[in-house]
Amino acid sequence: MGKAIINDIPVEFEDGMTILDAAKRVQVNIPTLCKHPDVAASGACGICIVKVKGTRKMIRSCCTPIEEGMNIITHDTELVATRRTVLELILSNHPNDCLKCGRNNNCELQNMVADFGIREENFKKVVRELPIDRSTKTIILEPSKCIKCGRCVTVCQETQNVWALSFLERGVETRISAAGDIKLGESPCVRCGQCSAHCPTGAIFEHDDTIKVWEVLQDPDKHCVVQIAPSVRVAVGEGFGMKPGTNLTKKLYALLRRLGFKAVFDTNFSADVTIMEEATEFVQRFVYKKGPLPLITTCCPSWVDFMEKFHTDMIEHFSSAKSPQEIMGALAKTYYPETRKIDPSKVVVVSIMPCTAKKYEISRSQDMFASGYQDTDLVLTTRELIRMIKQAGIDFENLPDEDPDHLMGDYSGAGTIFGTTGGVMEAALRTAYHFITKENLKDVEFMDVRGLEGVKETSVTIQGSKVNIAVAHGLSNVEYVLNKVRQAKENNEPLPYHFIEVMACPGGCIGGGGQPYGVSNEVRAARAQGLYEDDEASVTRCSHDNPFVKKLYAEYLGAPLSEKAHHLLHTKYKPRPEYKR
Repeated sequence: MGKAIINDIPVEFEDGMTILDAAKRVQVNIPTLCKHPDVAASGACGICIVKVKGTRKMIRSCCTPIEEGMNIITHDTELVATRRTVLELILSNHPNDCLKCGRNNNCELQNMVADFGIREENFKKVVRELPIDRSTKTIILEPSKCIKCGRCVTVCQETQNVWALSFLERGVETRISAAGDIKLGESPCVRCGQCSAHCPTGAIFEHDDTIKVWEVLQDPDKHCVVQIAPSVRVAVGEGFGMKPGTNLTKKLYALLRRLGFKAVFDTNFSADVTIMEEATEFVQRFVYKKGPLPLITTCCPSWVDFMEKFHTDMIEHFSSAKSPQEIMGALAKTYYPETRKIDPSKVVVVSIMPCTAKKYEISRSQDMFASGYQDTDLVLTTRELIRMIKQAGIDFENLPDEDPDHLMGDYSGAGTIFGTTGGVMEAALRTAYHFITKENLKDVEFMDVRGLEGVKETSVTIQGSKVNIAVAHGLSNVEYVLNKVRQAKENNEPLPYHFIEVMACPGGCIGGGGQPYGVSNEVRAARAQGLYEDDEASVTRCSHDNPFVKKLYAEYLGAPLSEKAHHLLHTKYKPRPEYKR
């Protein structure tokens, strides 16, 4: 521990702590635009400058370690004036179209300019006319709004290991672009949306489909149904000032009916169905040797995209089970209309997802048209749903609780934990254990796969056989796991893992690229806790015990991996060697 002084207040600190973080210990917030808790400090924006008594320099607090005996000033007339000037310089090459911007009223630059009371432009306006890139149809890149903070580039390159974004040119000509100055849709981009989740302005944001949803809701010839993903329920409240992790499941059911949906389903139900298929796959491979091990989960479309581009040698290990979103879409266009005697051509399926890549997934391959129609028609992110709620003028927080449509709305605790890293693995193990032993686990919680560590490795014993498992989240962590598998195969050594779960986004879907802004590990942990509490409160905690899932198989699908289940609930993958590194 060291000791220093900040604004005449003594502070203790650990070695390596920055001035910015030490200031928070004495309730001092130093403004910054480029710093984010998920990425290393770059000092790019210059807003976080402070003074140290005894020197004439202004130093950047986000990347300067605090030292023993420092006497620091964080706010005085000169510092405030300098920060104002830096903001004015940023504004001098930033568009003035806040009213039309995708981040209006939720923009860090806009908020800071308001805080500093900037009302006039004191520098000549020089805004470059740079083309808007909509090529991914999931996220939109508007380079003219980039403030060159570097967050998106760092997240894309270091956290996700995708390398789709980079800065081009130098000096005042510097601009954000897809790497190689090509369209983002032609780049290695996997559409995870982490760039948009970390961008402080409107330079990168999700493709908005809210108008399309309003249109189909108002079309009397359409029968609109909706599903909500596990992690949406513990994040949507943040758009209304509630704490992260607040579970609003039953209020969401009420809300979606008020918006005009004819049926309200829950993706947690189709997560249970996914587990029935995926756990059966695992048992087939692990017990009966029908397929290669390890089995790798594939519920995340960004991970599927990443695998098809960069890890094609692992295709044979991928589970063929579709994601819960696509399983619900297929069932909503077949099982639901057959049961309710509805014309399936009139059914429109809308998904509320935490993820921008889910917009891509709905047309990823012909397998997403297994019902004879496009199985899922439209996808809204959590952020888009928040906007729709506000547009509708609904007092969301005070809505009465309602139930879903039970046919495909009731879920097990295993279904709800799908939304966090380790949740798919934990849910699958609960059911795989039952399929192997014909008994349920007495303790269904697998604590070793929980938490925000980038890679979690453990083993469980099922009927005397050890099952080695790995859970990775954040695509930069995947290489470590896959290389261990490759090395074992090359050297004819025992497999390091039998079952692997991967989620592209840090924290899993709770940290998805379409979730409310302001994500950090503290926020991720709170959202995850909300899902674990939902699991603990569930009467049914295993997917195979869900009575409505049993009904689905008994009356419609027959059994997991049946011919009908394969047609509706499974998919295939193809290598894309043009992206090979």
